[in-house]
Amino acid sequence: MLKTEILPPKAKKIAKELHVHEETRIDDYFWMNDREHPDVIKFLEDENEYNAQITAHTQEFQKDLFEEMKSRIKEDDESVPYKHNGYWYYARFEKGKDYPIYARKKESLEAPEEILFNVNEMAKGHRYFKLSGVNISPDNKLAAFGVDNVSRRNYTIQIKNLETGAILPLKIETTTGSSTWANDNQTLFYTRKDEKTLRSNQIFQHVLGEDPKDDLLVYQEEDDTFNAYVYKTKSDKYVIIGSSSTLSDEYRILDANEPRGEFRMFQERCRGLEFSISHFEDHFYILTNKDDATNFKLMKTPIDALGKENWTEVLAHREEVLLEDIDIFKEFLVVSERSNGLNHIRVMRWDKTDDYYIPFDNETYTTGTGANPDFDTLTLRYGYNSLTTPTSIIDFNMKTKDSVVMKEQSVLDKTFRKENYISERIWATAKDGTEVPISLVYKKGIQRDGTNPVLQYAYGSYGHTVDPSFSTTRLSLLNRGFVFAIAHIRGGEYLGRNWYEQGKMLQKKNTFTDFIACSQYLIDQKWTSPQHMYAMGGSAGGLLMGVVLNEAPQLYNGVIAAVPFVDVISTMLDDSIPLTTGEYDEWGNPNEKEYYDYMKSYSPYDNVKAQEYPNILITTGFHDSQVQYWEPAKWTAKLRALKTDKNILLFHTNMDAGHGGASGRFDALKEVAEDYAFLLDLEGKIHN
Repeated sequence: MLKTEILPPKAKKIAKELHVHEETRIDDYFWMNDREHPDVIKFLEDENEYNAQITAHTQEFQKDLFEEMKSRIKEDDESVPYKHNGYWYYARFEKGKDYPIYARKKESLEAPEEILFNVNEMAKGHRYFKLSGVNISPDNKLAAFGVDNVSRRNYTIQIKNLETGAILPLKIETTTGSSTWANDNQTLFYTRKDEKTLRSNQIFQHVLGEDPKDDLLVYQEEDDTFNAYVYKTKSDKYVIIGSSSTLSDEYRILDANEPRGEFRMFQERCRGLEFSISHFEDHFYILTNKDDATNFKLMKTPIDALGKENWTEVLAHREEVLLEDIDIFKEFLVVSERSNGLNHIRVMRWDKTDDYYIPFDNETYTTGTGANPDFDTLTLRYGYNSLTTPTSIIDFNMKTKDSVVMKEQSVLDKTFRKENYISERIWATAKDGTEVPISLVYKKGIQRDGTNPVLQYAYGSYGHTVDPSFSTTRLSLLNRGFVFAIAHIRGGEYLGRNWYEQGKMLQKKNTFTDFIACSQYLIDQKWTSPQHMYAMGGSAGGLLMGVVLNEAPQLYNGVIAAVPFVDVISTMLDDSIPLTTGEYDEWGNPNEKEYYDYMKSYSPYDNVKAQEYPNILITTGFHDSQVQYWEPAKWTAKLRALKTDKNILLFHTNMDAGHGGASGRFDALKEVAEDYAFLLDLEGKIHN
């Protein structure tokens, strides 16, 4: 990395006393919370300018990386069509265009194409554009959809007449973007968000032709730790209102043919009772943790006896198998499971004449069922890929057990051969003796001599599992000698529900110590050395990066923290911030001293200290609704003030984007190129 005399921005300090639990914290950068203040904007712009100056020597390389990654993508690509209600639906991209075109064909793939949405046209004039929640009416004549052109996940719902192509004047603001048609083709149920917190807390009913101001409020979620949502069962028989928190679920159901009827309670919330529901014939099927079924089990109940006292067991709980999802078909029940970290797909006939698993034979891979909206079919669609194998979309005949690869991801690189790369799974020992799995991928010929650059990635929260999947962009690192490692740390569900439970609340530190143990193991086993070790994580994974930087900075040469959640206590004490109240069962409520003390002991922002830190790249979006821009901004300022090294610290704010980064597929690649250039520059590899 080029060392330079350019001085970084220096943020002013305005001491703010924060009092809680008879303790006072001093926050010198609290003033950055005011997004409208000119000093805040200037600080972000100054940091962007500093970033541009420090990385000026990599700009051409970033462009080359971008073109390299772009060249591997089939630009005029198309998804595998799926059939629903008489139409084949698919999305396609045109060469040089950033956004998809959504289209359909009636009955046959030979029929004329009907374009539903050309997002490239819709996005014109917008720096950011996101289309979401496309929802076709049962008579196939109308499409409801949501639009966000700010990137705060705050959508406006509109309706398009698919016969005339006209978009109706209706605009429903401050929604999640998703909606559900009743079977009368006139009634639309949708979810509104609280304007301040962006919590989805209201379900409304809109009737076509009426003023949305007169829409009927059919459900109000009063508990600010719950979020509400609405959807229709695959059978099209019921409209479901769900309300969920981290630990509990509640559902209400309505006959989709009677949209003016009253929703009836399926099962009211009980703290700790998690469940989801699917309808089939005269029963509902329930995936639940009822009766201490930590890894979930499958139950069912008659449609006229819904409460949990009526639930009977279909598939029992298993200690070593996590039940993740089900797909219901007319003749088959398909169960998605995970055991020892690996996905499995189980196919069962309702008449019990067959029960089997689809075979997979890789040490580390990812598979999962895909779009299967058709109820009366023998075909199950699923996807399969691994760290070395591009994604395949497979249609599997559940009766004959024959399969057809409908599409394999194109890698437009004449030098790419999947057999030239190796993936494997190794196990590190955590601080408390727990074995933690790591998925690795690298190019053949790598020697374990301590000189390889390693990028270790993890997330580790909310039970979200980072599966080992293929990436065309990652080839730009692997082909330059990098080893890519996914640390399957506690806080995810890679090894089952208990793996998640051991990485949350008052056990959250397991997430951090697991990651550090994985890094140390890779170093000890001579996959790399601290001079060539890199770490990356985003959002809650950015929190992970913040803790790791404070606790084990000596292990890494560079760290990338994307949209990092680092000011844990202040954020969790501010219930006006989106997501805060719904997160109490993930992190704890710092209004309670036990949780406050625990959070304070690891909160990255609160634990920045005078010590040497590695090279750091921090990225964020100004409009981020999940992790507000000021968290990484304050963290950057505090790191600059306290760190004792001369390593590079870069902070880049995308002033047009939010939590997910840029909206266009090519703009998103430019952000990846920025990350990779940071790493490759530190390795002295920007010219090869």
